[in-house]
Amino acid sequence: MAFDKTVIFRCGNEEYAIPVEQVVSIEKLGHITPIPHLPNYLLGFTKIRNELIPIIDFNRILYDQPVNGEHCRIIVLNTDVVNYGLVVNEAKEILNFTESEIQEVGLVNYSKTRYFTAVANLENRVITCVDPKILVNSLDGIREIIEYLHKMLEDENNVNA
Repeated sequence: MAFDKTVIFRCGNEEYAIPVEQVVSIEKLGHITPIPHLPNYLLGFTKIRNELIPIIDFNRILYDQPVNGEHCRIIVLNTDVVNYGLVVNEAKEILNFTESEIQEVGLVNYSKTRYFTAVANLENRVITCVDPKILVNSLDGIREIIEYLHKMLEDENNVNA
């Protein structure tokens, strides 16, 4: 995964990066339809640009606390698995990293943080790089939710056809 051009965001007091080519858009936190009995990291679903997408709270995944504050954003991500929204405390900036600033991390073998694939070591900041596809694939119960979402979309398309 190339982390040369990234979107920097904050959760808790830490900064994270995701490849800009996987970012569809950055949205203000709007109405999310909750669905009962979902895992606590999945806030529900919302429609963005007429697409129904699951909304995942990254703060809950990392710190088991909900995202809050006026700077909260949804980063809409495109993966070959599913498009999804990642709720973060703040979407900050776009940064270009050089190869010398990126270091692979050994945490990829730790099952709970497999999605942390590298660290950008800058002069006065350390930014953890997140692979959106590995993140969504590592979440408990996400497969069933994605299958359900695909079936809902299929049914919706059949009704509209």
